Amino acid sequence: MIEVRGLSKSYGDRPAIRGLNFTVRKGEVVGFLGPNGAGKSTTMKIITGYMAPSAGEVRVAGFDVFENPIEVKKRIGYLPETPPVYHDMFVEDYLTFVARLKGVARDRVRPLVDGALEKTTLGEVRRRLIGNLSKGFKQRVGLAQALVSDPEILILDEPTVGLDPKQVAEMRQLIRRLKGQHTIVLSTHILPEVQASCEKVIIINQGGIVAEDSLEGLTRRMSGGGRVVTVRVRRGQEQMASGLKTLSGVRSVVNQGNYLEIQTDPDESISEEIAGFLVGQNAGLLEMRSTNLDLEDIFIKLTAGQA
Repeated sequence: MIEVRGLSKSYGDRPAIRGLNFTVRKGEVVGFLGPNGAGKSTTMKIITGYMAPSAGEVRVAGFDVFENPIEVKKRIGYLPETPPVYHDMFVEDYLTFVARLKGVARDRVRPLVDGALEKTTLGEVRRRLIGNLSKGFKQRVGLAQALVSDPEILILDEPTVGLDPKQVAEMRQLIRRLKGQHTIVLSTHILPEVQASCEKVIIINQGGIVAEDSLEGLTRRMSGGGRVVTVRVRRGQEQMASGLKTLSGVRSVVNQGNYLEIQTDPDESISEEIAGFLVGQNAGLLEMRSTNLDLEDIFIKLTAGQA
């Protein structure tokens, strides 16, 4: 559905993105992750035809973004970081204007506007001035304008930036409801949004892709198939760390001050052996939990250059 090949963009002598290659298949929900300044927004602007690259190509549904920009724009709904709304227009009038601007057939404008209002739960404010709405409602209006032409692809760039926790939760629910109806690329640096909504993750750092995989595959690959067991003991933390390293299936033990972080093989019976060892040593076991490497750990490792 989206093919990006050798994509680069420089601002003067400063490279923003360098040689990006990735594919988004039809129906996928992809999280495009990276720290601030990594090149996420630049990539989204190029994919949607708002900016020309310095090198490389982008194809959407088989159409080159720059050779067939009208065909591409017909298939994309784009919510930039700052919603493109007119504050002196009513919500319903604005969406009607956007639908006509996008070339929607006259007989489809009304049902598509009604559908966008329903999907984004804006029915109660359809006759209100956009300028009088809260930031959360304005963000929803921005999402409605991306949806109003019923596009095959949704590009959402930082859709929850600047929202309060309640508004963030509402926006995430909206995005989850759109799964299965559109191919979605969600550009963000907020990890819970990706874990809540996405099936695949592309992580970009300093203008280059450092990982591309499903959430499950990325977790498995970064952890080497293992688990992390965290324990807190009352006595002899240093001695317990040395002793735990001798257990079969324990890969490493790191003393983190208040607790021990133990990297193990995936076999769950190892947790039982660790607990048995600590109890047998009368270490005063206070706490023990076993987890897989989470997205936050992976993100920090990759974007800090520690992978």
